Amino acid sequence: MPRRQFAHKAGGGKTTHAISGRGERGAEPIESRLGSKQAGGGEQAASDDATSEAPRFAAGLYVVATPIGNLRDITLRALDILAAADVIACEDTRVTEKLMSRYGLAGQRLAYHEHNAERMRPLLIEKLKAGAVVALVSDAGTPLISDPGFKLVRAAIAEGIAVTTLPGASAALAALVLSGLPSDRFFFQGFLPPKEAARRRVLGEIAKLRATLIVYETGPRLAATLADMAELLGDRPASVARELTKLYEELHRGGLAALAAHYATAGAPKGEIVIVVGGVDEAAARAAITDDELDAALDAALATMSVKDASAAVAEATGRPRREVYQRALILAGRGE
Repeated sequence: MPRRQFAHKAGGGKTTHAISGRGERGAEPIESRLGSKQAGGGEQAASDDATSEAPRFAAGLYVVATPIGNLRDITLRALDILAAADVIACEDTRVTEKLMSRYGLAGQRLAYHEHNAERMRPLLIEKLKAGAVVALVSDAGTPLISDPGFKLVRAAIAEGIAVTTLPGASAALAALVLSGLPSDRFFFQGFLPPKEAARRRVLGEIAKLRATLIVYETGPRLAATLADMAELLGDRPASVARELTKLYEELHRGGLAALAAHYATAGAPKGEIVIVVGGVDEAAARAAITDDELDAALDAALATMSVKDASAAVAEATGRPRREVYQRALILAGRGE
């Protein structure tokens, strides 16, 4: 998703401005260079500026992506902000310490995770309101994806605090890229419920989505989840990615039934796991739309659209042939005359 560089409306009519780039009011970019070249400084000043001066960051919340495995997958901007931040809010301070130590960084680290978020969030907001530079990181990948970071971002926005992101690694996107499945439209489910009945209910809810599905799962539940997917979604093409970017990175592609059988035999794998599943089969989806459902969709569309527009919209949504839908729309429209 492109980084926004314009003013965002926050709750209560407040306005927060993106931290990078020029804001709506024409402010200077806030990642300026310390000791920038003064008037008349000449080439020597310019050279010093280019080789030895660290970035300066304005107060605000910085959502920082970190590597999902290989520690070299860190961006230069992420290293800059981790070095400059007044506070680094970590999912697990011990995990973040490994990254910091690898690059010789030090700084105040505070734990911020699902178990202490309600208590720590007000403290972080007060620091931000006092002018602190706060970096938010998760154990791996992009924060807010399956962690409580979104609540901190939401609270900062409500207070009119500047928020921006330093994008980088994401296990979900990495697995999607490697799956070989369509990437023009996808749905991120995150972790499915651990209990079978709840898991099957959620799978039933997403079964008809015309999008590639991305799911996180644990090793002990992987075989059962794949078996449920094969039963409820059909034997769709899928991939299972494990330990992406790490030494023992592994990727299995195949139908859901074959993947379920493989992991039932092989046993529970270790590491971080992402399942990517192909979207609903269009032919099967068309067959699943009953005539009564088609009529209901057309009736709803005809309430606000012309016959032509309503039939086009419903044909697109259902996958039914346009001519067939148009003829049915004519009948339904004439019924009310």
